[in-house]
Amino acid sequence: MNIKLLAIGKTDNKSLQTLIDDYTKRLSFYIKFDLEVIPDIKNVKNLSQSQQKEKEGELILSKLSPTDQLILLDENGSTFSSVGFSDYLQKKMNAGIKTLVFVIGGPYGFSEEVYKKSQGKISLSAMTFSHQMVRLFVIEQFYRGFTILRNEPYHHQ
Repeated sequence: MNIKLLAIGKTDNKSLQTLIDDYTKRLSFYIKFDLEVIPDIKNVKNLSQSQQKEKEGELILSKLSPTDQLILLDENGSTFSSVGFSDYLQKKMNAGIKTLVFVIGGPYGFSEEVYKKSQGKISLSAMTFSHQMVRLFVIEQFYRGFTILRNEPYHHQ
């Protein structure tokens, strides 16, 4: 199985990007992982929230292949403990999914078309985080999940 993380907009904080790169490198020892950044929409001041979500949605959907399974990082999604998330990843691998695609949406969430195409929603927390920080958190949780599955000493109960 491959994991792809799609995110809207680049990370402009160099310290955060260094940590994202570190966990991406660590994760590569366990699974093929890609972080793909979709450029910010231009001229958003001229667009309504709905129009911005539609344009971002078109870009997100254009990045998917027919066999991809789409999971949205969404405040109304299921929540997991780290061990529960590792079990979730194991079930997805056991199901024979070729590519599991997680998406961090833009500031206003996802378009209806993206919601319709998705096969699940996960919430990292009831709190709101910057989209840049969420990238680090989710990549670290992928890494943590695989260390749990391998009984490696990164995660402590």
